[in-house]
Amino acid sequence: MTGTVVLRGVLVFVLVPVVVALVSALFASRASLADVLGRRHPGPALDFGAETFAFRNDSRIHHRGKPDLYSNWCFVIARAVVQFQRFARFEPRAPRVSAAEYAVLVRRVTRRKAWRAPLAPGDRVAIPGFASLRELTAAETDAVKAGLGGRVWSLVHWTNWRLVYPHPRAQQERIAAETVAELQAGRPVQWLISDFPRIALNHSVLAYDYEPRGAGAVDFIVFDPNDPEAPGTIRFDRRARRFRPQQLCGVDVPHLRAFRMYYSRLI
Repeated sequence: MTGTVVLRGVLVFVLVPVVVALVSALFASRASLADVLGRRHPGPALDFGAETFAFRNDSRIHHRGKPDLYSNWCFVIARAVVQFQRFARFEPRAPRVSAAEYAVLVRRVTRRKAWRAPLAPGDRVAIPGFASLRELTAAETDAVKAGLGGRVWSLVHWTNWRLVYPHPRAQQERIAAETVAELQAGRPVQWLISDFPRIALNHSVLAYDYEPRGAGAVDFIVFDPNDPEAPGTIRFDRRARRFRPQQLCGVDVPHLRAFRMYYSRLI
């Protein structure tokens, strides 16, 4: 019995992610980074001041000892920004409801899969009494936290095992190209970022804009759940074909790897 359990574990957590990675690579866009950067840039894929969270995900490293530590929610928060953008509408003139009712509404939004197509305005979950996600999360912080659901699955998600596999720098360049293309289409891109095999960084951010820096680099502007007050910046070095933290809350690593998250049924 033990051998069977181990074998199943190997299949689920080792072989399946490998197959998914290969299939994803096979069907991924082949447009080069240079090609997509040559296209028109329509602007940010979201409004940082309105469409992001007002409260933060606490870092266990930088907020050690905080009595009400709210940590390990970065994946959930970054994903929820996309879910609210696609599946919710705000009705500021409608009367506000109770905290319990807001928690139910948040849950209705966040239980929809983030990769699904946006709902038509009339089909979206109506959030009464607020004009934006920023306003809602500032005024009803506890209700929003209650409605976000669990975080455990995001921590042990089977695609997180991608971190342990070799990823050539060409793959990272493809991530940069895919992200630019998605942003040009008006879709924010959630990343898992890590410095594995070191363990100084295991985090999730949401790329929502980019800025070419000549021929040598592209800066990706991100919403970092650890810092809701200001955007962060992750730079892709086009010569080294590596991502580097340019301006990211509490992150001090020479380079990192980025992986797309929650953009299909498989990943």
